[in-house]
Amino acid sequence: MAIACPVDLDTLRLRAEIQSIYARVASEPSGSFHFHRGPAYAAEMLRYDANALAALPPETTASFAGVANPHRLAPISPGSTVVDIGCGAGMDLLLAAQALGPHGRAIGVDMTEAMTETARSGARTAGLENVEVRLGDALALPVESETVDFVISNGVLNLTPDKREAFSEVFRVLKPGGQFLYGDIVVANELSESVRRNIDLWTG
Repeated sequence: MAIACPVDLDTLRLRAEIQSIYARVASEPSGSFHFHRGPAYAAEMLRYDANALAALPPETTASFAGVANPHRLAPISPGSTVVDIGCGAGMDLLLAAQALGPHGRAIGVDMTEAMTETARSGARTAGLENVEVRLGDALALPVESETVDFVISNGVLNLTPDKREAFSEVFRVLKPGGQFLYGDIVVANELSESVRRNIDLWTG
């Protein structure tokens, strides 16, 4: 199965399209999109704790657009360091920060400026001082090697043009014995070249 995009795919255009879509999600989460969003979807379809979501800032949960619940895979240990790849508006990031406690560190990375600002604002509103949000790319994480106990990601790596590089970055930043908790979209069969060249489908 292919783990990289066709060599002639315009990856700069792909990046710009992804940034444009998620900038709109950040500024207008109730707008018309082809994917689910928000806390009700997260609680009802992905089995997030509705009470935990209600305690987060509404701006954080409204723009949630994940596809799974990485927090159900394993508990995040207090005092750890967590990196959330493609943190978006910060819902998973803030949940992780709460689990970490004041001695832990939660680092969000997102390629969309509007999302990073929303995540930072949400952390301030929630009074979480152990959160840092960095502008960056899953293919070149702005995180030092072997410094992270947990990496989480939710519906993001499928958007990257080079899965091998994306996974390499995850394992570069993880400490030996660290854990990767992620949910994503996968396909059961090899996609045709025409499908793999369709940027609209990549961003979908």
